[in-house]
Amino acid sequence: MARARSALHERRAAVRAAERLGAAARAVPEDHAAAVAEVWQPLRAIREELAARELAAIPVARLKDVTEGRLRLGAVESAGYTTVGDVLKAGRHELRHIPGVGPQTADQALAAAGQIARAVEETVAVRIEFDDRAPRTTALVVALHRLVEAGPQARRAVGVAEALDRELAPLLEQAGPAAGRFRLWLLRRAAREQALTAAARLRETCARAQRDGVPELLAQASVDLLRAPAGEIEAWVDFEVRSAEYYSLLAELSGRGPDRAAAEGYLPSEVAERVREQPLDDSRLRVSLRGYQAFGARFALAQRRVVLGDEMGLGKTVQAVAALAHLAAGGRTHFLVVCPAGVLVNWTREIRGRSALRAVPLHGPDRHEAFAEWRAQGGVGVTTYDGLRGFTPPAPAPGPVAPAAPVASTPVLVKGDGPGTREATSPADGGVDVAMLVVDEAHYVKNPETRRSRAVAAWAAVSERVLFLTGTPMENRVAEFRALVHHLQPDLVPDVGAADGAAGSHAFRAAVAPAYLRRNQEDVLTELPTLVRTDEWQELSAADQDAYQEAVAGGNFMAMRRAAFACPEKSAKLQRLRELVAEAAGNGLKVVVFSYFRDVLAAVRQALVEDAGPAVVHGPLAGGQTPAQRQAAVDAFSAVQGHAVLLAQIEAGGVGLNLQAASVVIICEPQLKPTIEHQAVARAHRMGQVRPVQVHRLLATSGVDQRLLQILESKSRLFDAYARRSEVAAATPDAVDISEGSLARRIVEEEQVRLHAERA
Repeated sequence: MARARSALHERRAAVRAAERLGAAARAVPEDHAAAVAEVWQPLRAIREELAARELAAIPVARLKDVTEGRLRLGAVESAGYTTVGDVLKAGRHELRHIPGVGPQTADQALAAAGQIARAVEETVAVRIEFDDRAPRTTALVVALHRLVEAGPQARRAVGVAEALDRELAPLLEQAGPAAGRFRLWLLRRAAREQALTAAARLRETCARAQRDGVPELLAQASVDLLRAPAGEIEAWVDFEVRSAEYYSLLAELSGRGPDRAAAEGYLPSEVAERVREQPLDDSRLRVSLRGYQAFGARFALAQRRVVLGDEMGLGKTVQAVAALAHLAAGGRTHFLVVCPAGVLVNWTREIRGRSALRAVPLHGPDRHEAFAEWRAQGGVGVTTYDGLRGFTPPAPAPGPVAPAAPVASTPVLVKGDGPGTREATSPADGGVDVAMLVVDEAHYVKNPETRRSRAVAAWAAVSERVLFLTGTPMENRVAEFRALVHHLQPDLVPDVGAADGAAGSHAFRAAVAPAYLRRNQEDVLTELPTLVRTDEWQELSAADQDAYQEAVAGGNFMAMRRAAFACPEKSAKLQRLRELVAEAAGNGLKVVVFSYFRDVLAAVRQALVEDAGPAVVHGPLAGGQTPAQRQAAVDAFSAVQGHAVLLAQIEAGGVGLNLQAASVVIICEPQLKPTIEHQAVARAHRMGQVRPVQVHRLLATSGVDQRLLQILESKSRLFDAYARRSEVAAATPDAVDISEGSLARRIVEEEQVRLHAERA
């Protein structure tokens, strides 16, 4: 009897615990839906307003296009209804009272206008303008703030809650009689056994949920989702700090993300389908991924050894971190990131801030001790190209390579890909199980003969997965892209040849699809603020001309490029730069000034300090600085409230650092490669930017600037047509490969001839 009472007590406790857990599971999706509804209220009003604005600009004649010219609108237009918006506002009753407009014409006009309106509503994009805080926009930001604060854990909690509710609901219904002695014995034998089995399963489910921390996850999600709304100022400040997360949520909730084919890099359907089927565990991420970013992380996981060539500003770093976090959630322990020294600090920050992973900098005088710690304890080791050469990779085990097996509780080392088997080695045995090697700015290893390329190749050979990140995988010729692919999938290299580039976009895309993914800002970040480019052409002053002619006579190409700043007191370019900075200061905007030359930046700094004082001018960022020094300058610049200026050498400030605090970019001279300026601008005009970005390029109306732009124009077009569309072309070496030396000689010789002719 006592045993029966004890069993009954246990069943009742199991049912009650399951009921409480089920109630919590049902509450989380309801709380999330309520928070989403609060977003939709202002969002719907904003979209309707934007759609009405567009419809008010569409001429009423467009209604004929919808009806293939059958609709007669003369009387409607004569009555003053000139736009599609006018027709919709008028309605059926008002249109039918227009002289000459019958019921059929009125109904057809309204139907055509409605069709256009639906098309407009499907395409209208909501952009949150930071400097235009209208009441509806503020309400939207406040509503989004709640979901941003709840973070990706809330979305994960919704999924867990829905799955748990689906599991518990039928079990609770079946187990109900098991909680009562008489109800249980009134059942037939089969039903009684079903009830007892269901009660046992409820007990197991609750125990598993408790072990996995599900009650805490659900409770925290409900607390976050039911939190009181933030104040308007707090919400706007938070939006400025992490606008990318707001836009990500906005795109997700509104279903107005980018075109699917564009978001998937126009991959062939069979590759895209394989990537879509790849699971992505985001339990160790601290940020929400956009759809295209989740696809990029899945691509790296599914295809194993790839190049992610997204355009600058699309978040390649967070996609790499997401792939690492997925592997860590599955039990993998050791990861390695290789990057230029200038962005090592940024990588460490991104890993720690965006995930629960442990970042271990393998840099500086203690790097070997840090490497030993990383080997012993795991984490994400972050090192530089030079630092990597000082670390010896584990020797590949003998025998053919085994395909990756499911991860056990004790990770095993499985190096490479392909058929066959190999004995695995655990880190405890002296090996290092590198689950993924990430190589940032991977175009640095396009020359296989360099020491850094050989070091990367050695570590790639013993890493299970390899992810190359680069925004410029092709600068001059397809051979360089072939070198990158050779590190990853050597068997693919014969398929990536000059013929593919010459054959055009489709042939190349098909050839590289297994190893290459690229998306562009304009395709997937439709909410980015406007980018306004202005070429500031300046007539050289007499002093500028004298300095330029002296440089030409001496055949000094670099002196020709910076001659416009040789005499700062009389420099036309510097005067225009000061005007632009003064205008930005008047509007409270931050400015970043790029130049290739340190002495140009020194002249700019002196002039701006004279104008505004040393507290306003930060930098310059230069190639000889340590990563910490560069990051400190960027942090100080970003922390300033209102106007500030950051000076940077274009190759030091244009790689890896995030400068989205700046909304004005000034480039002191054109660069020798079209990609360098693009990378520098993308540091400011990137995901996370909240204001329109103005780009001013200072150019001289005669001389080296003009000749340089003319010569590089065809090269820029080639890059845009191929590399920016996931298609690397090799038309001919003469059309693409313009070395800096040959370019300099050509311009010097032409300028010497031109100036000699002018003097004659």
